[in-house]
Amino acid sequence: MIQLKNVALAFALIFSSLLPNSLQSQSKSQQANQKFNQLLNVVSAFYVDSVNEMEMVDAAIVRMLADLDPHSVYIPKKDKEKMNEPLQGKFEGVGIQFNIFMDTILVVSPVVGGPSEKLGILSGDKIVTIDNDTVAGTGINNSDVVKYLRGDKGTIVNVGIKRNGESELLSFDIKRDKIPIYSVEEGYMVNDKIGYLKVTRFARNTVSEFNAQLSDLQKEGMEDLILDLRGNGGGYLSTAISLADQFLNENKLLVYTQGRSMQKDEAYSSRGGTFRTGKLVVLIDEGSASASEIVSGAIQDWDRGLIVGRRSFGKGLVQKPFPLPDGSEFRLTISRYYTPSGRCIQKPYDKGSKAYRNDINERFKSGELTNSDSIQMPDSLKFSTKINGRIVYGGGGIMPDVFVPIDTSTRSDYYMNLLRKGIFNTFSLSYLDKNRNKLSRTYKDKYAFANNFIVSDELLAEFIAYGEEKKVEKVDADLEKSKIEITNLLKAYLARGLYNAGSYFQTLNSEDDAVKKAVDILSDNTFDKLKVNYKK
Repeated sequence: MIQLKNVALAFALIFSSLLPNSLQSQSKSQQANQKFNQLLNVVSAFYVDSVNEMEMVDAAIVRMLADLDPHSVYIPKKDKEKMNEPLQGKFEGVGIQFNIFMDTILVVSPVVGGPSEKLGILSGDKIVTIDNDTVAGTGINNSDVVKYLRGDKGTIVNVGIKRNGESELLSFDIKRDKIPIYSVEEGYMVNDKIGYLKVTRFARNTVSEFNAQLSDLQKEGMEDLILDLRGNGGGYLSTAISLADQFLNENKLLVYTQGRSMQKDEAYSSRGGTFRTGKLVVLIDEGSASASEIVSGAIQDWDRGLIVGRRSFGKGLVQKPFPLPDGSEFRLTISRYYTPSGRCIQKPYDKGSKAYRNDINERFKSGELTNSDSIQMPDSLKFSTKINGRIVYGGGGIMPDVFVPIDTSTRSDYYMNLLRKGIFNTFSLSYLDKNRNKLSRTYKDKYAFANNFIVSDELLAEFIAYGEEKKVEKVDADLEKSKIEITNLLKAYLARGLYNAGSYFQTLNSEDDAVKKAVDILSDNTFDKLKVNYKK
């Protein structure tokens, strides 16, 4: 195997024309280019076996970027479009969320506003044929479904659907269109005054989605907000800036970026924010990164709201995409971002990528995720908030104002086996297939379902028996330990199948410690005690 590590850095300078002139050292660049080209030419001409020069070059790029930092990456042409889809906020297809259930494509829900919904395709429909080819019972998998149903806007695909209560297949000619990928789950009212919104990524349309959901909640009487950024790994820097802008008064520094060859670039709030009054709690955890940390940092530094949960991931590096001639690209770290108080929240990566990515496991082993006293932050990382001078920390993620530990006390091997084997998902699909119409008539909306539906002993027994059929044996002690978590998660899966992903979180959050803590904070005098600024 040809070892390319020693020439990887030299190869990067082939692309020196893409970079600012201030980065170039012309004589070194010329020498590096000559050295790499000579190596490539000699290997191509004289190596004992035939070689693929492009594969060699790709390998050099990957290794070089990996040696720089954990977030500079190479993206081949074939992967670039797929990687960008979640952030672009749309793709082209028929617009359904689906599951493979009993070797059949089951429509979990049509995408709101998509072509399938407009034609009347419903949750629970089973796709039996596609363009007259039978796909049910053929061993079809998820990638096959994507291949069949995605396609260019304007093209037509015919599907034959089996619907409960219909004796014949229903035929639909679906004209493919742009399908939105939502980054803000449907919100809900926790009580008469407190609303909840979950942002899953920072995509192109995130702020408009957020404002639409916020407006709906305000119409329902919302005064205070829980913003859930847990598990949100980031996205567009510009979107993070725009979302932070929704919470702060005019002309407040939101974030600034600076790098060795990049001038300091500051972003300030405007005058058009949609939630500048009312109490605000932001939920974060060890999966909240990058753009999530920009929003959390700005809110914390300006004493606008309280951050609740656990220390965030700690990604404070900014990448810029640079295109390559074959349609691929590399994303290079060009600067660091800093919160308004001057914190860089990037965690160290000097021990290599493996240690960097294993950091969350190390936090668990050290007790940080279960005990706030296990977190040790040196005085050198202390900063002060902009208005009230509260102590905050940099150098490795956003530290919450109020710590909420991971609670593993109700987790058991039996519960985890049910989860890993997909029993919650497949059972809920099967149950809804038989009972969807009855449930829809009984519970008119997500609030009625959340407040009134109970997982009965009979339903739980049916679920357990189904699990045993799928080779997940019941363990009585584990069932007793995890019963509340099992019944709540089962109810959440049913809610998602009946309504949407927002309903899933609504049900799940009823037993969520961080959400419960947020509600308590919004209902007592914690904001006043911690000197957080808000207006009613």
